Amino acid sequence: MASMIEQCQVAPPPGCAAELTLPLTYFDVVWLPFRCMQRIQFYKLPIFKRDFIQTIIPTLKNSLSLALKHYIPLAGNVVCPLNSDGYPELRYVKGDSVSITFSESDMNFNYLVGNHPRNAKDFYHFIPQMAEAKRAQGVLLSPLLAINVTLFPSYGISIGFTHHHVVGDGASIAGFQKTWALLNKFGGNEQFLANELIPFYDRSLIKDPHGQGMSIWDDMKHKLDMSSIIVTPPPPDKVRGTFIIGRDDITKLKKLIFSRRSNLTHVTSFTATCAYVWTCLIKSEVAIGKEIDENITEFFLCAADCRSRLNPPLPQSYFGNCLVSVITKASHADLAGKEGFTIAVELIGETIQKRMKDEEWIVKCECIREFRNIDLNRTLSVSGSPKLDLYAIDFGWGRPEKVEFISIDSASGIAMSLSKYKDSDEDLEVGLSLPKTQMSAFAAIFTHGLSFF
Repeated sequence: MASMIEQCQVAPPPGCAAELTLPLTYFDVVWLPFRCMQRIQFYKLPIFKRDFIQTIIPTLKNSLSLALKHYIPLAGNVVCPLNSDGYPELRYVKGDSVSITFSESDMNFNYLVGNHPRNAKDFYHFIPQMAEAKRAQGVLLSPLLAINVTLFPSYGISIGFTHHHVVGDGASIAGFQKTWALLNKFGGNEQFLANELIPFYDRSLIKDPHGQGMSIWDDMKHKLDMSSIIVTPPPPDKVRGTFIIGRDDITKLKKLIFSRRSNLTHVTSFTATCAYVWTCLIKSEVAIGKEIDENITEFFLCAADCRSRLNPPLPQSYFGNCLVSVITKASHADLAGKEGFTIAVELIGETIQKRMKDEEWIVKCECIREFRNIDLNRTLSVSGSPKLDLYAIDFGWGRPEKVEFISIDSASGIAMSLSKYKDSDEDLEVGLSLPKTQMSAFAAIFTHGLSFF
């Protein structure tokens, strides 16, 4: 499906810092046991192999090196001590680099960038596998980023990313991708980099008065298996589908909510969209004959950016993780009933509003304790955010034709991706990875519901 053209390592340019070490905050260390995040961006570009080799590959490698000058931790490793006394950190030393592979594929580009159900396993030819962790001087070194660029001759290019979440959240990784893209687009000219794309590394602003970082590390260090984090086998029985919720659809959903709950104060495009997807998924299980105990508890999980919620607040360019998990729960019977959508909107909105006002809840990492008590198999989680604006990442070839969140394939329960729609900032794009029969049922319920409203 894909044949390799070149595999190489790209390092920051000469003259960069010889070493950089960043301690993990409690926002970071919690991500150590999670599988790597994977995403693919597809670009329409009608070029052939010779031009790809002679022009695209050299400029991508050069601009990547320049981007790593600013995002130098991505070229390094997460360092986990093998003894019981140490604490993990991010570390870059001179000679570290990022693995990037250039390939060619004869797969149908238009099939891959469609919205219709596509076999999930077809996308795994275009994402990189992270190198295995290595032991060295009493520590375990695990790389943080790998990249795979694939040419579809006369059709386009895909850029696949695999990164360890411990290095940074979606905002941080998107900042790196936008920086790389701008440097590639403008021939390495750094004057086009906006200030918000220059990462802020000062972690002393994140206070840990309760010692949460060390407490989290103590709980996980004896059972942490880095090999299971890196290897992500393709799912054998899932299809990927994309669903668009337009501005008019969102307006109709909001009007419906206010007609039933006029006093609600936190009804946003995010809460309305997530609640609608959540209830459609619940109904799709019923539609395919899956027997679910109506008294079972269903969970919804999303991540909230806390940069502006800390004291003192962090700049938006802060590089690292600064997320908390917001968890909402409801009975299956409530969500499957006629008022399911209304109940879901109210619960999601109220929970987000409550948690984001509670600084003590954030600092004490209470979300971790809540996470331990949920049933992951009955959880819908959200990956991505419209605020990341991934369709604005232009390497000089125009906006991406499609962005696929590959990581949602391997989630326990069900995960949905959420981003701005490629053709409109006011429309939203939802990605799902489901068994084929459930995807068909969901698509019918989703479409019928929007037309009915």
